[in-house]
Amino acid sequence: MAVVFERPKFLTEKPLHYCPGCTHGIIHRLVAEAIDELGCGDKAIGVAPVGCAVFAYNYFECDMYEAAHGRAPAVATGVKRCLPDKVVFTYQGDGDLASIGAAEIVHAAARGEKITVIFVNNAIYGMTGGQMAPTTLIGQKATTAPLGRDVERNGNPIRMSEMLATLDGPALIQRVSVHDVKHIMEAKAAIKKAFQCQIDKKGFSMIEVLSTCPTNWGMTPVEALKWLQENMIPQYPLGVFKEV
Repeated sequence: MAVVFERPKFLTEKPLHYCPGCTHGIIHRLVAEAIDELGCGDKAIGVAPVGCAVFAYNYFECDMYEAAHGRAPAVATGVKRCLPDKVVFTYQGDGDLASIGAAEIVHAAARGEKITVIFVNNAIYGMTGGQMAPTTLIGQKATTAPLGRDVERNGNPIRMSEMLATLDGPALIQRVSVHDVKHIMEAKAAIKKAFQCQIDKKGFSMIEVLSTCPTNWGMTPVEALKWLQENMIPQYPLGVFKEV
């Protein structure tokens, strides 16, 4: 019987630690498939964040660094400048990238560092218990906002892709989602394009991926996918925000 679907070579066989219904696993696979298809796995170096994906180094078949909270772009910058022929990527959540790491990502993008950033936005702090994140929606409940995010008290959610797209340094900024098969395929194409952008030495690339967190949202996996589609996409519209 012909094999039509198998584990990407760039993914290890270690079982994922993520909660049931979490879409980190899908995104991991998309990264691995893109690397496999581009044939650059032997050149890849990843940087893991602090957050739900803190153990990402267990899942990708490449050398990985563990960065301090929010500092993955700085670590990736150092790696890429020392080893310019490598394909260097960070894998970061919204609490890591958009909060404590906001300065790091802004300046890496502004400098046009030739790295690829996979930014997973699930609108909440996942690993640490469901606190409000910079990306939490207005009215969305969190452990630190039990009545829902309030504009007067907490400000508005930050649209990282739109903000970074205003800078001169980035070569590619795009937002995708993984809430259904159609969008998963579009997400894969975007991630592959981002790695190709680095291979072609065009500059900084970031793919923002809208993701779910059923555990901290207090939903079933199916409910979470629907909630993402109905609530997150209107706040964080999908599309290409910059491409050169």
